[in-house]
Amino acid sequence: MDSKTIQILIAMIIYMAAVIAIGLVYAKRANKSSEAYFLGGRSLGPWVTAMSAEASDMSGWLLMGLPGVAYWCGLADAFWTAFGLAVGTYLNWLIVSKRLRRYSIRANNSITLPDFFSNRFREKNKTIMALAALFILIFFTVYASSCLVTCGKLFSSLFGAPYISMMILGAVFVLVYTILGGFLAESASDFMQAIVMIVALAVIVTIGTVNAGGIGAVMENAKSIPGFMEFFGLATPTLDDAGQQLVEAGKPVFGAASDYGFLTVCSMMAWGLGYFGMPQVLLRFMAIRKEEELGRSRRIAMIWVVISLAVAVFIGIVGRQLFPVAHLTKSASENIFITLATTSLPPLLAGFVMAGILAATISSSDSYLLIAASALSKNIFQGIIKRNASDKQVMWVSRITLLVLTAIAVVIALDEKSVIFQIVSFAWAGFGATFGPLMLFSLFWKRINKAGAIAGMVSGAGMVFLWKLVISKLGGVFAIYELLPAFIFSSICIVVISLLTKAPSKEIEEDFEAVRSGKGLN
Repeated sequence: MDSKTIQILIAMIIYMAAVIAIGLVYAKRANKSSEAYFLGGRSLGPWVTAMSAEASDMSGWLLMGLPGVAYWCGLADAFWTAFGLAVGTYLNWLIVSKRLRRYSIRANNSITLPDFFSNRFREKNKTIMALAALFILIFFTVYASSCLVTCGKLFSSLFGAPYISMMILGAVFVLVYTILGGFLAESASDFMQAIVMIVALAVIVTIGTVNAGGIGAVMENAKSIPGFMEFFGLATPTLDDAGQQLVEAGKPVFGAASDYGFLTVCSMMAWGLGYFGMPQVLLRFMAIRKEEELGRSRRIAMIWVVISLAVAVFIGIVGRQLFPVAHLTKSASENIFITLATTSLPPLLAGFVMAGILAATISSSDSYLLIAASALSKNIFQGIIKRNASDKQVMWVSRITLLVLTAIAVVIALDEKSVIFQIVSFAWAGFGATFGPLMLFSLFWKRINKAGAIAGMVSGAGMVFLWKLVISKLGGVFAIYELLPAFIFSSICIVVISLLTKAPSKEIEEDFEAVRSGKGLN
């Protein structure tokens, strides 16, 4: 290991030590009760709420996946995805956050998403709770695997070590940290990590642009590639039989630009719909200390999101100018951020920037694992299997669940050629279609009933799998992002089944009216 690599490693160890320290600081408070462990006792301030929500949401996908998309095929896919996410973020904070914070308290002080849906409909047999917990376990395990892929690619690229060994090392670190501190530690470290992420993005895009000869040179190079800088066109890398991009005279080979129609734009913007069903974001709405502070949190969150997404996309474009043939496969293109950092910065500073990727990965994976563990321990074990379970028993089940889920995520992440963007897109669609329509209708439509809620979850999740694995293979108009048709289908099922079945009870309607009128905290 040369001196440059050692300096990078030292910087990353310093960062990891700081994260562990946060876990230790909050460990005692977090372990007082399951509510403190899973929701932090509803004590988050506006800054921590906003920054931790966005950091846990964006993950390593922001620093590796999104720049990789822009590097590989140009502006269109990356831009419309980012635009949809920005709009979805704003609408989620604007219309969902306050109503959910209020309703979660009215619904028997719910501390998890399955809790909320179950208590919202005052169910006794806990069918909604069980289904919601099951879907959270499925999709968050997939989501966590994308974070482990990020860890594996990062450490393997930096230190030349085997991908699988580095991925497992990252999994162990995340597991230990999550077990230590729970929701408070996760949220506090996510706040720090959100700062690290945006600083890392700003440093890399600035230095990369300077090294590339300025914005003019970057744009000139990008415009020379067919479809690369078009909003309604897509660059098409020419590949050989092994799936690598062809290189001629030291330059990457591209074919004619692909068409990028209105339906494709809608498909990519549909990423924004996912926010209405993202547990890691929705829990922050429930955990803030005062409903009135959510407006301030929204403004903080939007500034962070818009800057981060825009810079991440531009990093991919800068990377094409500086390193046109460094990454010749779609999977390898997701390393462009690492390449820019390690070649443009002094080793020690590069190490801290690399910690930005680690920050993004940890901030997401700990959220995913903690929420999934709460789904099984709090909602299935205590909510259904053993209703008189003590807090101590719930905590033990939670920790065992964390261990099992991490092991499953490791197995999913074993393939070194996995594309982070594709793994995230599937899990994102799963949550968006399973919980998004249900969340909106639960908060804003009094007529929705238990049957409609169950139909919405099952149909949304089922359509994601069906569309992704079967229907999308037909190509053409059917090749759209599975979240869009699944979200629509789930919404239709909720409305139709609710209207065809018995109306909600008087008590459920009274809850709804109380929350709508602002009396939900009674």
